[in-house]
Amino acid sequence: MLDNHQKNIATFIHLSTFCRFFIPFGNLIGPFVLWIANKDKSDFIDQHGKQVINFQFSILLYVVILGILTVPLFIFKLFHMIDFIDFNGFHNFHINIGKPSPLLYIGGALGGFMIVAFIIELALIIRASLKAKEGELYHYPLTIDFLK
Repeated sequence: MLDNHQKNIATFIHLSTFCRFFIPFGNLIGPFVLWIANKDKSDFIDQHGKQVINFQFSILLYVVILGILTVPLFIFKLFHMIDFIDFNGFHNFHINIGKPSPLLYIGGALGGFMIVAFIIELALIIRASLKAKEGELYHYPLTIDFLK
């Protein structure tokens, strides 16, 4: 039978992913430290810890893949428009803005998708922490099982 202490630890393991706002890679470090310190106390805590770490590593992998796709599109567009500012002295200054490239639209759409995915990630973390507080197991969607 689960007691409140085990439920609280599982809840804090989920909520420790918000350490990312204070510590670089805190979304991986916080849950990992709490899970390692408490995984032997119960199977419930162990399962929640593995779910959180698997989800955070999956999110990291997805962000790296989207970054690899998005950043080159913006860089290619930036260097393609190298004549964006023509500066010929102080009296002949003008800005030449050409027609936007489809690469800019694709990169912007991928960037917008990353923002929406971040908001969904926050909602899933809150939902998982509420499920842990109720004593239920929660499986994050689209999670790769790195730890079994």
